[in-house]
Amino acid sequence: MPVNTLVVILGPTAVGKTETTLCLADFFHSPIINADSRQIFQEIPIGTAAPTMEQQLRAKHYFVGNHHIDEYYSASLFEEDVLNLLQTIWKTNSVAIMSGGSMMYIDAVCNGIDDIPTVDDQTRMLMKRRLEEEGLPKLVEELKTLDFDHWQHVDKNNPRRVLHALEICHMTGKPYSSFLTNKVKKRPFRIIKIGLNLPRDVLYARINSRVVEMIEHGMIDEAKRVLPYKHCNALNTVGYKELFEYFEGALSLDEAIVKIQSNTRRYARKQLTWYKRDASVTWFEPSQNKQIIQHILNEMQTDTAKAQV
Repeated sequence: MPVNTLVVILGPTAVGKTETTLCLADFFHSPIINADSRQIFQEIPIGTAAPTMEQQLRAKHYFVGNHHIDEYYSASLFEEDVLNLLQTIWKTNSVAIMSGGSMMYIDAVCNGIDDIPTVDDQTRMLMKRRLEEEGLPKLVEELKTLDFDHWQHVDKNNPRRVLHALEICHMTGKPYSSFLTNKVKKRPFRIIKIGLNLPRDVLYARINSRVVEMIEHGMIDEAKRVLPYKHCNALNTVGYKELFEYFEGALSLDEAIVKIQSNTRRYARKQLTWYKRDASVTWFEPSQNKQIIQHILNEMQTDTAKAQV
């Protein structure tokens, strides 16, 4: 009996994950689980480089445009939703493909995520209002008092991270760090991780070109449509933040484009730093689809042979 297998395709933004993922889905006749925390929002497909309708017709996609930008969603909810979905997929497919660039989403499915309480709407709105009225530095100091351990490690320039920790502190009366066990959860299926990368200069050129293509394909109009929702976490995203500055007159359009390119390159470096810590990832270039398929087949045969011994 085939062992249920989740093939994970990861890598920096713009490296070419989509086409490789579609190639694998064609070969294994498998559905695609999208692991991009922004492509789930239906209002922003251009700026998030979400799979096109044509690409979605090549293979069944899940978690693409299935939420609105004002809806709360998290890595822990993604973990729960994907594990439930896999139970359905395994009934007809022994292989599923998961692809994306959101590090926390991928880790949540592969390793599990700590059981952190879901923040209620009242607490979330209170902390958002406090951020607007008091500013981030004051909230960072409050986190230092309430949870010194987490304060030492949190990105103090990231309001989302600081606010979420404070939300948990206020809602539960316990330090946010007390919920972080980092215990890996064993999954009842095989996981094969494939990393995609390119020489740095090639990757940066792809990033720069894709930003220009997004602008040419209507990202400015897309950003204008969602401007009333700029306070939502979904839009605290490279591309939209810079265009909002352009709308406000703080940047020219050319300056905004250059800033998007620079911030996207910075994000790609952050992704690679995160992924490179995972020794279970086997790395390829996106042009090596035949080698990737052969590697997956070899891994599946090896694991199956071990299981029979």
